[in-house]
Amino acid sequence: MRTSTSDAAKLRALIDAEAQRAGFDAIAVTTPDAIPLAPARLAEFVADGFHGSMDWIAETLERRGEPSTLWPEVRSIIVLAMNYGPDHDPRDLQARQDRGAISVYAQNRDYHDVIKGRLKEIAGKIVARAGGDVKVFVDTAPVMEKPLAQAAGLGWQGKHTNLVSREHGSWLFLGTIFTTAELAPDRAEIDHCGSCRACLDACPTDAFPAPYRLDARRCISYLTIENKGPIPHEFREKIGNRIYGCDDCLAACPWNKFARAASEAKLAARDDLREPPLADLLELDDAAFRAFFSGSPIKRIGRDRFIRNVLIATGNSGDAALAIPVRGLLDDASPLVRGAAIWALARLVPDAEYAERAATGLKTENDAAVREEWRLARPDRAHA
Repeated sequence: MRTSTSDAAKLRALIDAEAQRAGFDAIAVTTPDAIPLAPARLAEFVADGFHGSMDWIAETLERRGEPSTLWPEVRSIIVLAMNYGPDHDPRDLQARQDRGAISVYAQNRDYHDVIKGRLKEIAGKIVARAGGDVKVFVDTAPVMEKPLAQAAGLGWQGKHTNLVSREHGSWLFLGTIFTTAELAPDRAEIDHCGSCRACLDACPTDAFPAPYRLDARRCISYLTIENKGPIPHEFREKIGNRIYGCDDCLAACPWNKFARAASEAKLAARDDLREPPLADLLELDDAAFRAFFSGSPIKRIGRDRFIRNVLIATGNSGDAALAIPVRGLLDDASPLVRGAAIWALARLVPDAEYAERAATGLKTENDAAVREEWRLARPDRAHA
């Protein structure tokens, strides 16, 4: 849809005003062909197996790398960013091992719902003013928001592969509006990381094989959210008390010193998710889990995966009192939960108790993976 220079300027002014009204902290425009290097980089990521079990990334390679393949009619891409910066350093909670550390973004209402609703409002205003067609995307579609945001000038992809802004640090939610309107693109941002490697050094599991490259299979966010199976033993101690995601590489970024805490009017963190006691979380059955995490992105991984995460954190807590709820989960209906409970128990109870329970477990457990957990948790105390 061709738009005159005058009309395009008026439309851009409308978009900027509506974005600000909707609570977005930054907005910029780019073109569908602005990320020519992205397809090859994404293909390399998949070829190296760094995507782990996220098969949808491999299945949508072509559409992810080429926005016009996703929607051939698109002429301009509007990228919007919302600051969700915390009012504290989230890494401070790692010292409180009886509490669970939830990634800052997940302490709020699900950002997909929050941002998508606001994008739709802005998109409606665009159509009302200029006609044409629009589509909105927030993370769930095969859109490479971060390269597009850099091309639009909102920031740059740092060495931790996340977007970094000179005004908001590493704490930005992104959304895009694809439109048939032709808008003047903004200037792309350049990389300002320099020689800094704070984000790389902060990673507990060494998930960055090189700057700007992430091996998701080693990332705590992947392990606690996308990973559907047991957490590999080599990462369990390194996870510490992180029960959903990890903010270490984001929090370490020096550019955060320019960021302001997010306004509560936009994205208010739930107080009960800032530092929830592990003891309370271990008691959640499926119904209680769904009720407690209603409206939260955490709900999407399901109760069993979440309790798996809580049990790993419990095993790392060193709190023998938590062995009481852990014992109750040894008979859980989920093999995933039972396996994690074994690992936690092995780290919290005396040798004699573990040896006795392992002997019984190896005789009564029918799941091969859970039986293996009995053998691996304390090899010197478990016997087939």
